[in-house]
Amino acid sequence: MYDAALSDTVTKYPVDIQPFKDMIEGMRLDLRKSRYNNFDELYLYCYYVAGTVGLMSVPVMGIAPESKASAESVYNAALALGIANQLTNILRDVGEDARRGRVYLPQDELAKAGLSDEDIFSGRVTDKWRNFMKGQIRRARMFFDEAEKGVSELSSASRWPVWASLLLYRQILDSIEANDYNNFTKRAYVGKAKKLLSLPAAYGRAILGPQMLTKMVAR
Repeated sequence: MYDAALSDTVTKYPVDIQPFKDMIEGMRLDLRKSRYNNFDELYLYCYYVAGTVGLMSVPVMGIAPESKASAESVYNAALALGIANQLTNILRDVGEDARRGRVYLPQDELAKAGLSDEDIFSGRVTDKWRNFMKGQIRRARMFFDEAEKGVSELSSASRWPVWASLLLYRQILDSIEANDYNNFTKRAYVGKAKKLLSLPAAYGRAILGPQMLTKMVAR
């Protein structure tokens, strides 16, 4: 059934098959690798398992006819959203991953912060950990900011769910901060009330469209 659905999608839309192949490579990578020496390595992993989803989605969602943005910039924003989401997953699941013997954090940045895998496995929230996490969260937010530039360029039917996804996922980072950076034993999540409040905010952004949102930002 899934093969038939994928075949139908590829037939109907100008979908590039490479991101699908790259996602499979990401699954293979997860089987043989549980540490990442630096952010370049981690970024590549995030691309494989999540950035690819953004690249797969744009041809199906479509770019708004009135958009003046280049297709490349929209695809780059979609890629950034995938990276942002995966980085958020990683920061949310530090404790859970550690219990499985996995550390999805740049080893060189941990060392620079005076931290190691053992600090993660011990699950102690220290000032060193808080400072380290602040930098990781800051970077994830930068990717969300980059993603925002492209969401408004999508077709009108696609903007609302993508805005909702972006706004909701970004709030997970707020929750990590609210938990005093304890992502070892506390799982960061967005409560039902905040989710409901995010939907009209996402809808408000979605109905503006490319040109109106650009004018508002310019002001």
